Amino acid sequence: MVHLQLLQFSSSSSHCAVCYNLWGSSRGESFGLKKTVLSRKKIGKHIPAAAHGSHSTAELAVEGPVEGENTARKSERRIWKRVAAMSKSARTKQVPGPVPSRCVQPSHGSEDDVGVFVSSVKAEASMEHCNSILKLLEKQNDSRTMEFFDWMKSNGKLEKNDTAYNLALRALARRENWAEAESLLREMTFDSGCELTPRVFNALIFVCAKRGLVACGEKWFRMMLQEGVKPNVATVGMLMGLYQKNGNLAQAEFTFAHMRSCKLQCVTAYSAMITMYTRLGLYDKSEEIIRLMEEDGAIPNLENWLVRLNVYSQQGKVEVAELVLRSMLSSGIPPNIIAYNILIMGYGKVSNPKAAHRLFENLQTIGLDPDETTYRSMVEGFGRADSYKEAMWYYKELKNSGFKPSSSNFYTMINLQARHADEKGVVQTLKDMRLVGCQYSSILSSLLQAYERVGGMEKVPLILKASFYENILCDPTSCSILVMAYVQNSLVDEAMLVLQEKTWEDSNFEDNLYHLLICSCKEAGHLDNAVKIYNQMPQSENINLHISCSMIDILSSLHRFSEAENLYKKLKALAVAFDMIAYSIVVRMYIKSGSLKDACLVLEMMENQKDIVPDTFLFRDMLRTYQQCGKLEKLASLYYRLLKSGVTWDEAMYNCVINCCGRALPVDEVSRLFNEMIQCGYAANTITFNVMLHIYGKSGFLRKARKVFLMARKQGLADVISYNTIIAAYSHSRDFKKMRSTVQQMQHEGYPVSLEVYNCMLDAYGKEDLFEEFNGVLQKMKEARCSSDHYTYNILINIYAKKGWIEEVSHVLGKLKEHGLEPDLYSYNTLIKAYGIAGMVEEAVNVVQEMRVKGIQPDRITFGNLVTALQRNENFLEAVKWSLWMKQMTLLS
Repeated sequence: MVHLQLLQFSSSSSHCAVCYNLWGSSRGESFGLKKTVLSRKKIGKHIPAAAHGSHSTAELAVEGPVEGENTARKSERRIWKRVAAMSKSARTKQVPGPVPSRCVQPSHGSEDDVGVFVSSVKAEASMEHCNSILKLLEKQNDSRTMEFFDWMKSNGKLEKNDTAYNLALRALARRENWAEAESLLREMTFDSGCELTPRVFNALIFVCAKRGLVACGEKWFRMMLQEGVKPNVATVGMLMGLYQKNGNLAQAEFTFAHMRSCKLQCVTAYSAMITMYTRLGLYDKSEEIIRLMEEDGAIPNLENWLVRLNVYSQQGKVEVAELVLRSMLSSGIPPNIIAYNILIMGYGKVSNPKAAHRLFENLQTIGLDPDETTYRSMVEGFGRADSYKEAMWYYKELKNSGFKPSSSNFYTMINLQARHADEKGVVQTLKDMRLVGCQYSSILSSLLQAYERVGGMEKVPLILKASFYENILCDPTSCSILVMAYVQNSLVDEAMLVLQEKTWEDSNFEDNLYHLLICSCKEAGHLDNAVKIYNQMPQSENINLHISCSMIDILSSLHRFSEAENLYKKLKALAVAFDMIAYSIVVRMYIKSGSLKDACLVLEMMENQKDIVPDTFLFRDMLRTYQQCGKLEKLASLYYRLLKSGVTWDEAMYNCVINCCGRALPVDEVSRLFNEMIQCGYAANTITFNVMLHIYGKSGFLRKARKVFLMARKQGLADVISYNTIIAAYSHSRDFKKMRSTVQQMQHEGYPVSLEVYNCMLDAYGKEDLFEEFNGVLQKMKEARCSSDHYTYNILINIYAKKGWIEEVSHVLGKLKEHGLEPDLYSYNTLIKAYGIAGMVEEAVNVVQEMRVKGIQPDRITFGNLVTALQRNENFLEAVKWSLWMKQMTLLS
């Protein structure tokens, strides 16, 4: 507690004035104290000599932070004893007389005494006296400071009172009451007629800089500029320090530019800009700041010289850095070990340890002793150059000098020792790491990384046995790190040995670790190692779902479907509750094995479990499964469920849904879905284009089909199936012109005319009785040596049968058998129809008997064609018999 004391001196005293200057801002921080003793001769101009019996007064002034200086904060101490002693001395020498009650003050700094004194202050007290009390309160209690400030306001003590407002702003800043501080600034100018100065804003910015409040600091600086207050060096220094600490480059650049526009020279600002650019690797800009500093004529201090050295050392421009060092020394700054350390690190970065060694040898010549950083840098420099012998020498010197190696030194030494096969050295380095308190997991990670780089993981078990293997077995984290490294390097036996010898017990952690090892093998493609780990796992009554599912997936990838299915059945037998991922893995297992019915059964079981919500991947698997099984109703139901599920539709989902549900949904819905996909910017694949071509072509939407086909061609996605599908659509609608032009286009694109296209053309021309074109297609097929299939022969039989050309039909049947083919159900049905048209009823009945002999079951069309043939030839009795036979066989609908 600092208190203003009116000190009275008699003329018989030594007439010495004692002036105290205190600085410090925030509550609870230490204050520095300057004391200057001036003789009467030196202060005579300021304090007139007092007559005998008169009084002379000196005021103890409380100042704010000294602007432009980095004032050191000394430990807090009370000055009451000094002030009280001086007061006592003055009272013994002064002429007795009444003292005004308003000047009576406490002789010590307790908060209660100050409170009593404040309560005794009257409204007629002078502004100076009120300010002195406010200063004392500002050092002690922010809340009471503001209460007394409000009292001063209500009693008219704030008119042109800059001191009171500065003290109040300090208190508000410490409380971070920025809104009230801003209001007080407006009141200070408009109501009290005070002038805004840099000192006012510096008090606010000082707290922001100290507490790292970047946004608030920037706000006060912007307000300062808006109010037309020119910042001073202290303002810039505090802001630049704040921005450097928090990495706010944009704000720092703005402040730096404004500083230069104001012709200010704050060396701290230049240093901050250089440091920030260097940290970001913007070395060109760092060098530009150095040039600007030289143009501005700013004189570097030690800190600035050091950041300059760092700029060039970080870039590897060690020659320029040496010139900077010489310039620093020639400017009168004494040699500094930090500067030499920076330069040594620079030489280490460019792998020039000899130059670094030269600097190290010169340290004693210039009277500097190497410190911890020096030795550490030398170890790193020689380590980077792979000079193991020299690095080891400096490493030992570092320890012998009583310093501790850094984590980087340990890492460097272990890597060097691994490359140079010094296992004994590695063991010693591991011991050093333990001595300095490194965690076992950290030590182990460094060791494993070093030997993984040199491909010497097989040496690790022996090294660990010679150092801290027993400690690893006690620590789950270290144990997991070690076994993971072993498995990743195919040392499965060593990993399993560690897990067998471990001393910790945590079943959940152990299960997760085994699962992680199995998944690691799976990702690396070492599936056999995963099976080996699983088989050597300790058996447990409680089977782990995640491990089992991972193994089902791995066994499926190895095509060991029976083992995978047995594992699945084991889970079912134990009534383990499946989750979504488990169902997905089992479904894929059955899909890979070709057991689509089993996959459908699993999906039905999943649908009965209401809490399972499929994800995107499972939805796709379900769609593909139902499509391959031909379950159109399931596909339609799943599609509408998918719309309500909230699953995000991406390109893969659109393509999958259209491909699988295209034939299960109404044409309008599929068309809407396709257009939505295109509008979303997603690309359709070839299969999607072909599905849309088939749907539009079959539905007779030739214009839409043509548009889709052109889109596929433009994107280079039209294939043979695309041409086959569009040609089939044209042939179905009897658009022979576009059909022929598309065939020619297909040949122009380099695709041979496929059998499917020939069949479409034969069917279209034959049904329209265009036999010239029909025979032309047959001739082209012959020239192209295109073999016919069942469909081709059936088309020919059907066309000839309609015309009643039995000889041609018989010729086609002969060709069919000549090519090693037998008539199928469609062929026999067509043949019966042809015999009926030709009046060959007995032959038609014989065909039915031949079908039964060959094991081909007649269908409704077979009996229908036979009945029609009998009726056509007036064999009504036989027709009735076959009709009754059809009813008996429940073939009629």
